[in-house]
Amino acid sequence: MAFKTFLFVSLVIAAILAAPVAEAQLGLIGGLLGLIRIQGTLFCTADGNMGANGTATPVFPNALVQLQCGGNVVSTSTTNGSGMFSILLDPLNYILSSVLSDCNLKVDTPLISCNSSLPAVGGLLSPLRFIGNTALGALLSVANIIPAGFRFVP
Repeated sequence: MAFKTFLFVSLVIAAILAAPVAEAQLGLIGGLLGLIRIQGTLFCTADGNMGANGTATPVFPNALVQLQCGGNVVSTSTTNGSGMFSILLDPLNYILSSVLSDCNLKVDTPLISCNSSLPAVGGLLSPLRFIGNTALGALLSVANIIPAGFRFVP
């Protein structure tokens, strides 16, 4: 009975965390070890980052965000209407230190698709930054990672 309760709670928490998640692998054992969550907001600027005027910076909806590790795409997510994306990784397949050192976020969606004054060719690339763990109950831990800062790549 306790296992069924644990399983149900784990699945509910994973569903809550996975709001705009796509193509992520979430194993049951991953809940025992701790998930890896990469999330952020993509802005419709030449470098994908928030502009100098902060909240007035438009977001980049419907952009494909790729997690690339060692040059291979290992997961993707599409930004929602608020420019937010989230990717969950199973710790059975990925080691946090390797994700931080070997992986980048890449956006190939043309910037012109969110603002006609931005380049039609090129994309955005960002290394990753670990910002801490979130404990969800006694057994579930989530490693939180954000983009360290996008830059334009012609």
